[in-house]
Amino acid sequence: MTAYTDHKKKKSLLQWARSRKGQQIIIIVTFMFIPLLLLLTFTYIPFGEMAKFSLYKMSYTSTPEYLGLDNYKEVFKNKEIFSSLKLSLYYMAGSIIQLVLALYLATILSFKTKGGNIFKGFMFFPYLISGIAIGFIFRFFFTRGFVFDTVLQWCGFDLENLPYWLRTQGLNNVSLVATSIWRYFGQNMVLFIGAIMSVDSELYEAAELDGANKFKQFIHIILPSIKTIFTLNVIMSITGSLSAFEPPYVIANNGANGTATYFIKMNNIAFTNKKIGLASAMAIVLFLIIFAVTILQKLFFKYAFRNANAEDQIVSKKKKRLAMSKKKEAV
Repeated sequence: MTAYTDHKKKKSLLQWARSRKGQQIIIIVTFMFIPLLLLLTFTYIPFGEMAKFSLYKMSYTSTPEYLGLDNYKEVFKNKEIFSSLKLSLYYMAGSIIQLVLALYLATILSFKTKGGNIFKGFMFFPYLISGIAIGFIFRFFFTRGFVFDTVLQWCGFDLENLPYWLRTQGLNNVSLVATSIWRYFGQNMVLFIGAIMSVDSELYEAAELDGANKFKQFIHIILPSIKTIFTLNVIMSITGSLSAFEPPYVIANNGANGTATYFIKMNNIAFTNKKIGLASAMAIVLFLIIFAVTILQKLFFKYAFRNANAEDQIVSKKKKRLAMSKKKEAV
């Protein structure tokens, strides 16, 4: 009797696995298991190991020595490490300029513009170039007497009166931020264009019936409609500015002349000074800062776009009115 029952269960299980529903569940579980396994293996386990390293004084060859939270205290006590975070303000300011420029051009290019497709291609092309290649390009671009200085001399400037773009304190960080803006604003522009082009054209017609000009259409139609992409771009730009690495590393020769960002300092401490524990603590601190900034940005935009749903309802009513007026004209 027991053998018969076990055979029946096995048969029913096999039948379930061969059924449509069973195969769907097996495929879903399989496709979930593999990405989760990769994520666990290459992200969460290494992150846990790094968090453990941050509690020790260790290098690549020496025996680890437990320090507790001393490495975290060192991150905030060390003036060079903590001051490197201030350089992120340059990149944050640059990200704001980048987003404003991208949104402005995206709004123009979303409508019929002569040569718009060619212009989009030119603006997006820098994002496709390797960051290291861009670094070498702008390293020669800003070098004394080279491309940028030559162009300024054509405009009437004297070479002796021009500053050293990569040596002058403060100005060198502005030069590096300009390269980041040039590289990334095309990506943001394309994302904005895709979002703006998905807005129903009848909404603009409804707004024009009420006498709304282009600026009011932008504020009350375009911005609320692209709020998801806008929020995503802002979060990516601001958090990316906290982890700037390629421009100061390649262009400014590993963060020379006061251009070393937090990421550069962390890289030097880990691989030059071989203080793995301290570098791991810096990485954890940076993760917490980025996490906090992301949460604050989400809360801010949730508050900023609190009236977006109400505006969507108003616009839908205007759309209905437009449809009614078209029906009357047809009659």
